[in-house]
Amino acid sequence: MTDLKKSLRVLVVGCGNMGSSHAMAYHNLSEFTICGLVSTGKSKESLNQKLGNTYALFDDYKEALNSTRPDIVCISTYPDTHEEFALMALEKGCHVFMEKPLADTVEGAERIAQKALEVGKKLVVGYILRHHPSWQRFVELSQNLGKPLVMRMNLNQQSKGEMWNVHRNLMKSLSPIVDCGVHYIDVMCQMTRSKPVQVNAIGARLTDDVPEWNYNYGQLQIRFEDGSVGWYEAGWGPMVSETAFFIKDVFGPKGSVSIVAKKASASGKSDSVESHTQTETIRYHPASLDENNQFTESDTFINLEDEPDHLELCTREQQYLYKAIKENIDLRPHLEDAVNSLRIAFACDQSIRTQRSVDL
Repeated sequence: MTDLKKSLRVLVVGCGNMGSSHAMAYHNLSEFTICGLVSTGKSKESLNQKLGNTYALFDDYKEALNSTRPDIVCISTYPDTHEEFALMALEKGCHVFMEKPLADTVEGAERIAQKALEVGKKLVVGYILRHHPSWQRFVELSQNLGKPLVMRMNLNQQSKGEMWNVHRNLMKSLSPIVDCGVHYIDVMCQMTRSKPVQVNAIGARLTDDVPEWNYNYGQLQIRFEDGSVGWYEAGWGPMVSETAFFIKDVFGPKGSVSIVAKKASASGKSDSVESHTQTETIRYHPASLDENNQFTESDTFINLEDEPDHLELCTREQQYLYKAIKENIDLRPHLEDAVNSLRIAFACDQSIRTQRSVDL
């Protein structure tokens, strides 16, 4: 059993955008103590400077794992390292926080989830939208709209500078609709509470900066057993349009719910990690009509007071990890959802490469 009378020692592996945010959360929370920062490049030095130059730095993950003996390993590296790093941590008896996606293959994700259950350690996957009050409300309101649902979501990013470097590195192992799409596939599954039965997807490779087998624009479509349908679109690169790049809405027989985010969808914000979780306002539209086919109710605009920024969301994720450890929460449903959303996303990849629909 992990001793929760003292703070838990965390090894932070990967010090880029997400790793840096999680490290900042650990640094600010009394429940955790960072015992080391790991990266192959210079990002750990930059992060350590932000945190007061107080932490041990490592180039090699295995060396860091063996010498620091952490209670928790936080993995925010590129997806092609996720399986190896997670299995090493779990075999050493560590709990794991893993940035999404869980792995770069479905089989790898299943192996990680199974290993966590075998060794009795907690594994939390970074589905950050599950911890956002506005997205929680978005899902909740969608379940008042009847069935079937039509779900429309996208997040196209006109990336430049360092974000284009990040995206190019990500596309060495994953496509945009797998890396980002797992978030929104997860949201759709929560909304419908129905089994996905078929996917269809299209994609385009718009630059030689992307490996020949991959693409930097994709759109997926999902059919659910209850008749619901959803689409998600993601594009990365300097050529991507910022017109209608931020759409998050759902409608059913009884009306619609939409996230209205004027600041997050403003020009020049599409590759901002901070803007991707902003909601600002939820618009709820009832569809009921009177005898003259006029609406009987006006639209409602819901402004939630609790609108956490990106760092606060990362903090809430880590607080959930601590709670899962402290209260011994059964995370099997969480892991099943993480593997399921990844399975759907990879089926969409298969659809693009075979130019055929894929039954699930």
